[in-house]
Amino acid sequence: MQRRALGAAFASALLPAGCAAATTSGSAIATPFALPAGFGATGGLELDRAMIGFGGLSGLHLAPDLRLTAVSDLGHWMSARLVLDGMRPVGLADLRRGPLRDGAGRPLRRREGDAECLARLPDGTWLVGFERWHRIRAYRTLDGPGGYIQAPPGLDAAPDNQGLESLTVLADGRWFAIAEDLPARTPDTTTAWLGGPGRWMALAWRPAPDFVPVDAVGLPDGGALVLERRFTIFGGFEARLTRVPAPALAAARPDTVLQGEVLFSTSDALPRENWEGVSAIRHNGALLVTLVTDDNERSFQRGLIAVFALEG
Repeated sequence: MQRRALGAAFASALLPAGCAAATTSGSAIATPFALPAGFGATGGLELDRAMIGFGGLSGLHLAPDLRLTAVSDLGHWMSARLVLDGMRPVGLADLRRGPLRDGAGRPLRRREGDAECLARLPDGTWLVGFERWHRIRAYRTLDGPGGYIQAPPGLDAAPDNQGLESLTVLADGRWFAIAEDLPARTPDTTTAWLGGPGRWMALAWRPAPDFVPVDAVGLPDGGALVLERRFTIFGGFEARLTRVPAPALAAARPDTVLQGEVLFSTSDALPRENWEGVSAIRHNGALLVTLVTDDNERSFQRGLIAVFALEG
């Protein structure tokens, strides 16, 4: 989706270079709302873009201590603690935010800063995938400099705004990456990769017709969740969350075609917004799944977080 220059200017004005702000007012950052009953839904939060300082959130990470971190396609990051009442989200607290930086510590410029996916290594290193200039950067801390990591082979052939949207670290340590729309050898698929720097293996992801993959997260059992989205003039945004079983990922070989089993979608469990990020952890005996929307910095779109407590 196209981003407005006004939105980038707005965010830059609120977040001057070298600044990382913090607040502890959960109610001011996000307002709870109800999700349709069923499918493990526990509730949602509508984000206050003005309080955060920017929109365009895409990649998402939820830590065991319930700290939620996201990156923006405007070249920024934000982090806040997810406040739960039981399993129901009631707010965000301890907001932190700042610009993503290059290797010299300088804030990324607009075209350099189209961050679309976020993952974390066991040692705490953050991995951020970017579009337009297709690449992966590694950050010891998100408010510090980011170095280059070897990107999957062939990623540079992806269209300008359809590159690396999905990146996660699986339970076995392999990285799982999917391009939004980079045709693979098998018809009706996009290119995906397993492995990591120096050991990438190309395979394929088959989304539902007219859908594209926009994020992924590895699961404790070795499987993964993949979020898919489509947009049509008359139907607007649609999204579906799918699950890839651990055996399918373990058995993958070059050119293997993977696809997910649908868990829920905008037709039964989610508002019709631009869902772009997903994360999951084990919490209180359930698989706590969080999703986030990219509001594209537009007044008629909303920045939302949805929370589900699933079995497994």
